[in-house]
Amino acid sequence: MLNGSDISKRVAELLLEAKAIKLSPDKPFQWSSGWLSPIYCDNRVALSYPDTRTFIKKMLADLVRQEYPGVQAVVGVATGGIAQGALVADLLELPFAYVRPEPKKHGMGNQIEGRLEPGQSVIIIEDLISTGGSSLKVVDVLRAAGIEVAGMIAIFTYGFEVAANNFKEKDVKLSTVSNYNALIEAALEHNYVSASQVESLSAWREAPEQWGR
Repeated sequence: MLNGSDISKRVAELLLEAKAIKLSPDKPFQWSSGWLSPIYCDNRVALSYPDTRTFIKKMLADLVRQEYPGVQAVVGVATGGIAQGALVADLLELPFAYVRPEPKKHGMGNQIEGRLEPGQSVIIIEDLISTGGSSLKVVDVLRAAGIEVAGMIAIFTYGFEVAANNFKEKDVKLSTVSNYNALIEAALEHNYVSASQVESLSAWREAPEQWGR
């Protein structure tokens, strides 16, 4: 049976194999925030690979069982957490809903899609945590509706200090199945990056807003 660090590394390996995570320290990507990044992560790509999709689904569900027993529904973060959340909810045989970034501009004007009841305890599923800003907006929406947020689970986190501070400020527990350290270990072991490039990746993680400027 895999332990926590083995799981983190295996998920990182699968994401690298699927090219859901791409590493390019020498030719960085630019995020919408304007930050330059040697890493690009789109975990939705993993959905196209059945074995990878199934493994990640099981690991997410196991985290729910271990750390958030008793939750009554699963909530996905649009858009990356919708498919992952629905898969997990199906495996756990729990109700599923998702939260839009903003209320729908027509029809019922919903921001929460699905049926949740005030007082219901939910676990939020997200695909990726960078600063945590957009993910935590979902917490605000749910709490405003009287929903009890037990915590949030994500496939991957960069482990930025700003994210840790944001989650602490909102009093939200975050659990992930993989992380930046596991990614670097897997990438180095499987020759996705060289030892010298790891130095650049580490410098980026420490000060992403300044890296590459």
